[in-house]
Amino acid sequence: MSLNHIFSVAPMLDWTDRHERYFLRLLSEKAFLYTEMVTTGAILHANPARFLCYSEAEHPLALQLGGSDPDALAACARIGNQYGYDEINLNVGCPSERVKSGSFGACLMAEPKLVAECVQAMKSVVDIPVTVKHRIGIDYRDSWDELCEFIEIVSSAGCQLFIVHARKAWLQGLSPRQNREIPPLKYQTVYDLKKRYPQLAFVINGGINTIAEAKQHLAFVDGVMMGREAYHNPYVLADVDTQLYGQEKNIADREQVLMKLLPYIEDELMKGTKLHAITRHIMGLFLGVPGAKAWRRHLSEYGNKKGAGLEVVLEAARKLDLTPGK
Repeated sequence: MSLNHIFSVAPMLDWTDRHERYFLRLLSEKAFLYTEMVTTGAILHANPARFLCYSEAEHPLALQLGGSDPDALAACARIGNQYGYDEINLNVGCPSERVKSGSFGACLMAEPKLVAECVQAMKSVVDIPVTVKHRIGIDYRDSWDELCEFIEIVSSAGCQLFIVHARKAWLQGLSPRQNREIPPLKYQTVYDLKKRYPQLAFVINGGINTIAEAKQHLAFVDGVMMGREAYHNPYVLADVDTQLYGQEKNIADREQVLMKLLPYIEDELMKGTKLHAITRHIMGLFLGVPGAKAWRRHLSEYGNKKGAGLEVVLEAARKLDLTPGK
């Protein structure tokens, strides 16, 4: 397992786009980043560059694919490899109706042999790791034996790293949001997987909100994946490199992070990117800092306006108390 998997940021649909990932990279050099899920159809039947382009600064970076056809996934994995991604990840965890209707995501946990075929097909055409992100079970198929069967069949196809959301998914009756909150977290189940299969790498996901919590999990598994907390409170990543990777460096304060982002925003605006496409991701940068509410309000109110430029960000920053170290 790459050392970079010690800490990663979860793939989140409509959230972890290239602007968000560039921003997060300013906070941590080491965190492993994931694209939002991209379906095989979007890559094969549309403009791949629209979904796959990224900044070289985003590495290490994985492409998460959504699909269930081995041939289509292999074709997309090959394209992802050509684009220079560091890993291909298969989504076997998303419980949304849209994903379920496409016969992929969490419902694939009921078909471990098909998942294995998908993994094998992708591995046959790329020279980078192929990993799987999944739940601990679905509906009433959530026994320990069924989970172990899934791991054994998929690992036999060559998957050596499993990212496990430590909740089951209810495919009937719960919304995606409810599936992130209602099924109880069962961290011990993931710990037990590592005990049973020490030769495999396991990254734990679900409800992890602090670096202190990450450290606790790392006593039992190979890595941790943080989701929504990293999005809403991104400055939590400022401690990742020093606390989890032992890197000796001065942690950039929030203002320094913003200053580093400004040239990127300016460059993207010149390319035709709308300001809000970037600023929507940095609302939480100053969480807990005096003036943070005014910062968010200004970006929300003026970032969407036609012709909005860098001055909107600078004016929003003036509403903050940027005492050094905050």
